[in-house]
Amino acid sequence: MFSIPLRRLTRLSAIRLMLKKEITYRNSAAPLYKNYSAKRYFSVEAAQATEEGKAKYEFQAETRMLLDIVAKSLYSEKEVFVRELISNASDALEKFRYALLSGVSSLEEADRPLEILIDTDKHGRILTLQDTGIGMTRDELISNLGVIARSGSKQFLEELKNKEKSDDSNIIGQFGVGFYSAFMVADKVEVYTRSSGHEGLKWSSDGSGVYEIQPVEGVKLGTKIVLHLKTECREFADEDTIKKIIQKYSNFVGSPIILNGTKTNIIQPLWLQNPKDIPLEKHHEFYRYISGNYDVPRYVLHYKADVPLSIRALLYFPEGKPGLFEMSREAETGVALYTRKVLIKSKTSNILPKWLRFVKGVVDSEDIPLNLSRELLQNSALIMKLRNVLTSRILKFLQDQQIKKPEEYEKFYSDYGAFIKEGIITNHDRNEKEEAAKLLLFESSHQDSGKKITLTDYITRAKEERTIFYLAAPSRTLAESSPYYESLKKRQQEVLFCFDPYDELVLMQLQQFKGYNLVSVEKDMRNDKQASDLTNLGEDSLRRSEINELSSWLKDKLSGKAVAVNATTRLENHPCVVTVEEMAAARHFIRTQSHQLSEERRYGILQPCLEINPKHTIIKKLYKLTKENPKLAELLAQQLFINSMVGAGLVDDPRVLLVSMNDLLKEVLEKH
Repeated sequence: MFSIPLRRLTRLSAIRLMLKKEITYRNSAAPLYKNYSAKRYFSVEAAQATEEGKAKYEFQAETRMLLDIVAKSLYSEKEVFVRELISNASDALEKFRYALLSGVSSLEEADRPLEILIDTDKHGRILTLQDTGIGMTRDELISNLGVIARSGSKQFLEELKNKEKSDDSNIIGQFGVGFYSAFMVADKVEVYTRSSGHEGLKWSSDGSGVYEIQPVEGVKLGTKIVLHLKTECREFADEDTIKKIIQKYSNFVGSPIILNGTKTNIIQPLWLQNPKDIPLEKHHEFYRYISGNYDVPRYVLHYKADVPLSIRALLYFPEGKPGLFEMSREAETGVALYTRKVLIKSKTSNILPKWLRFVKGVVDSEDIPLNLSRELLQNSALIMKLRNVLTSRILKFLQDQQIKKPEEYEKFYSDYGAFIKEGIITNHDRNEKEEAAKLLLFESSHQDSGKKITLTDYITRAKEERTIFYLAAPSRTLAESSPYYESLKKRQQEVLFCFDPYDELVLMQLQQFKGYNLVSVEKDMRNDKQASDLTNLGEDSLRRSEINELSSWLKDKLSGKAVAVNATTRLENHPCVVTVEEMAAARHFIRTQSHQLSEERRYGILQPCLEINPKHTIIKKLYKLTKENPKLAELLAQQLFINSMVGAGLVDDPRVLLVSMNDLLKEVLEKH
């Protein structure tokens, strides 16, 4: 039970060659093992201790310190001691299988059933865990239970002891000290063990600093732990409590776990099976088990890799739409992390980016080192590598679905596109942002209403200027009638329409895609130097001197609102528009923060520029009114400006239009 974990044994093809009897045990539904209790296989009563050979030992200094840390602060949940002991038992069984299949001739009772037996004695406050695995010799007992496995560092543990509990994750998992978690719940621990060709032994300790080892007759092969539970931990002698803990942490352990005569781990680890052999119904059942949802998975990603890491992953994409809590960034991720089928963490926050929190499933990796408690991941470089591999595989999978089944993908995007956009906005990895951007969908000015295209589709038709233009609007009708779109439409330039308020934020954050600049049509208008060339306006336009005069007058009347007033040739059917440096950021600011500021402060942050069309009838009439009726002209100027702000989406409450509009109407009606 306490052999050094075999990190690679389960990956050897030999380990997958199980004995026929063993396979029968694993595939059975939930048989009653009436004759397989821990007491039946070798009982404490049958083991006869002898005084001859009895010896008392002191724990290594580092181990005594570790015992104190484990008992008081290392594990956040005491129940994990069951997981640790079962995991050690599983290691011992795997090592025996390896020895068996390697042809070791000295093995005794090679055909014995390989299993983990657990008994509870609620009345006596005793919990017994036994495996039929490799067992230990006296030297191995001292090495494995008397000192920190693979030798520890006294200085390292002294520093750890002085740190806060939150820093306990800095202990490296290579020490192999899961056994010591038993002292969180037990005031005395006894270990009975025998290895092939060696005498039976009893190890016992109360965790105070010493332990005893003595020969014991009648001990069968394997290892058995008897925990005499503390009074306040009596619940761990209850069958239902232990069963729940097994189902939570150890449901997928490869060997049968038999609790008081009944096999408890009956659910198969689908992620280790051949994808072709798993029927859809099994996926539905397993998805409901690991997710707690009642729908079915929309997509199934069954992934296996040996480089750069050993990974076995089974990931599900829910069919149902995300709820409000799932949309929140405070929601936990839905992927559980296992190591060799033993649960490490049911809700992991670092093996997938936060924006993929809607993905459910299991990831099993033998390569991830753990801290002592198995609850916090230690090696950040490896965790980051695991995260990158999984994220890249998920993105590639969704890109394939987008191509193979576009209609189904469009439904998925409708439900979960917000997560993808969040990933682009919050991600600092340029390559990951671009890969996620391949999943975005938009309507296009060159496609029929309702038809969606990708950024990749756009650049296949892009012109030489290597620019992707986009325009935000509440609907296609408003987009196509937008003053910002007029000149681009005239020259037949394709434009992406962003109907979701966050679409333009995503494209603004992305900035580039495959070397193409992403540019909003409003910013393109603001930066278009040729549009300010007024040398060939024609006879139906204000003259250059009149434009300059009107511009100065408007800037004065709109003082505190418009920072500049310019004439542009890019407008045809609209009298004017406003532009700001980053329209997407400005609109987001208006939606989320502007209500907290005064009007003067809002305009100071936005810095809007008014662009006027010197050919438009209203602008020409406005120029005349500045001479003939200055009061009406000023009301008209204020109305045109607020109209442009509303049209740009830079007014949080369009009802402000009513005030200026009523003033304008009143002035006009007084003249009649």
